[in-house]
Amino acid sequence: MTVDFKKYTDGLVPAIIQDITTSKVLMLGFMNDAALAKTNELQKVTFFSRSKNRLWTKGEESGNFLFVKEIHVDCDNDTLLIKAEPAGPVCHTGADTCWNEINTADNYLVQLENIITDRKNNHAEQSYTSSLFKKGINKIAQKVGEEAVELVIEAKDSNNTLFKDEAADLLFHYLILLQAKGFKLADITKVLEERHRK
Repeated sequence: MTVDFKKYTDGLVPAIIQDITTSKVLMLGFMNDAALAKTNELQKVTFFSRSKNRLWTKGEESGNFLFVKEIHVDCDNDTLLIKAEPAGPVCHTGADTCWNEINTADNYLVQLENIITDRKNNHAEQSYTSSLFKKGINKIAQKVGEEAVELVIEAKDSNNTLFKDEAADLLFHYLILLQAKGFKLADITKVLEERHRK
């Protein structure tokens, strides 16, 4: 990985920090060569603080470190994208991101997968999802089949509300099936990405 720290007169490049799990953008900081080297050494995001005029490891005072999982450089070699696992709130306000909440379909699906994981690992008596996991893979697969047929039936009609409801039911049960088989949506997305590259 080559980073062009000489492109800007101050020797700093922007570093965008993204949550490795949710893909949520957490914060933006700046790095020089020494900050990137320290980040690689500690495996914790370390910036060059322009206000403190020194290297600053995010979380050094709060304990809310950003544990590095992946580092990427853009096509111009002058901006970093760091995927990290946050150890706590990222923003000084106590929020998990320095941006106002950005709600996207992808982020909600990650949240939904986390809820499904919790229902799978921590059985709740009143939970429909927990009851499906308890019934086993055959019942889960059957439900996916049923929801797929119901979606096809609604696709042939013109009631958009019912179509969307059935599409949501199918997606929900599909996520449960993935977890019953030990996978997440990201595993399937990766397969699609690899097919697209061929």
